[in-house]
Amino acid sequence: MNQKRTNLYSLLASLSTAISQVLLKGVGSILKDLCSPILVTPSQFIFIPSQRKLLIFLSCFSQSVTAELIPCVFVKDLMADLKDNLSHHFKEVMVGLMYPPASYDAHELWHALKGVNTEEQCLIDILASRSNMEIFQMKEAYLTQYNSDLQQDIDSETSGHFRDTLMNLAQGTRMEGYADPATAAQDAMILWEACQQRTGEHKNMLQMILCNRSYQQLWMVFQEFQSISGQDLVDAINDCYDGYFQELLVAIVLCVRDKPSYFAYRLHHAIHDFGFHNKTVIRILIARSEIDLMTIRQRYKERYGKSLFHDIKHFASGHYESALLAICAGDVEDY
Repeated sequence: MNQKRTNLYSLLASLSTAISQVLLKGVGSILKDLCSPILVTPSQFIFIPSQRKLLIFLSCFSQSVTAELIPCVFVKDLMADLKDNLSHHFKEVMVGLMYPPASYDAHELWHALKGVNTEEQCLIDILASRSNMEIFQMKEAYLTQYNSDLQQDIDSETSGHFRDTLMNLAQGTRMEGYADPATAAQDAMILWEACQQRTGEHKNMLQMILCNRSYQQLWMVFQEFQSISGQDLVDAINDCYDGYFQELLVAIVLCVRDKPSYFAYRLHHAIHDFGFHNKTVIRILIARSEIDLMTIRQRYKERYGKSLFHDIKHFASGHYESALLAICAGDVEDY
């Protein structure tokens, strides 16, 4: 850690003048060098904008280490500079890379809740997939960055059983590591009754089980549900419910089963069914880049036949394309 600190501060000092000189040239004259992928580890490419060399360290060091080592003034100044000098979706990518994971989640949730229109799918993607610790950290970041309580904002900006389920997830109180086969059968019966009865009480019991049981417990519950009903739980939810409540319940089930497969599905949906939904693609690539993006790439290719790298390259263009591809990376056969 001390060696990293020494190297980082030394390089920051030498780069501060270089960054200023680059900015004086004007962004337009050097955009051709903006994105360059560099191999940092045997398994992953990272994103390096040549005239914003400080971003090298935001990528080379883990984001938690970076937050500790780099003075806030550097991060704030650079982020402000990126916002002032870049534009459109390319700016969203570059600025997004500056946030630590919890702060990026908080940033996305704030804009999803407080924008012109509530972005329900963003709320679903984030809250259905995060662990207790990730939820705790994002709530802390949300409060720090926006001086607002996440759960209160969810309560005021959403409604109905969709809101209740989001609020439950936002508590971050899911059981961890516990599994009991006996109660799994009971929970499965409750889920089956909830899909048959569809009363307000049954909806509450349904979301309580999906939001609070451990992943290990839910795996057994899903198997028991299949045995009891002869139907997959996702199919049952789709048959019985609709709207954002249904989409949230399905997202929870899919994330319990396999998060990389869920995000591969969401990326394919965003790229092909919405004519390249930029916000979704950017959010998933950045949020998962340090977690499971390599596995998401594998699931994407296995399920859809084409690589994620291929589809981004086909639908995006220019420096925005280069930025997404550098984050996504790719194997030799993807090029």
